[in-house]
Amino acid sequence: MIEMNINVPSRPSTLEPRDRQLWVAAMKLESSFLAEMLKSAGLGEMPSDFGGGAGEEQFQSLMLHAQAEQMVKRGGVGLTQSIFESLKERDNGTV
Repeated sequence: MIEMNINVPSRPSTLEPRDRQLWVAAMKLESSFLAEMLKSAGLGEMPSDFGGGAGEEQFQSLMLHAQAEQMVKRGGVGLTQSIFESLKERDNGTV
């Protein structure tokens, strides 16, 4: 999995340190989900006339992950909040 560089969560800085870790984990999960959705949608695919190959495929994956990361930093599709709440419940032992 590609490491996501998150400097500022899209959540208030009033989060406790453990909650901040859970929020970042939720953002990473949403980012991975969005990257897979972008890949399934065919975003970034190059026509075969431009060569293709393993190198192009690798860079395409990096581009999709970077795009998904930016989407999440700007609010994503709203999965981060749901994932965060589920992680927090599990972390508090209420599930």
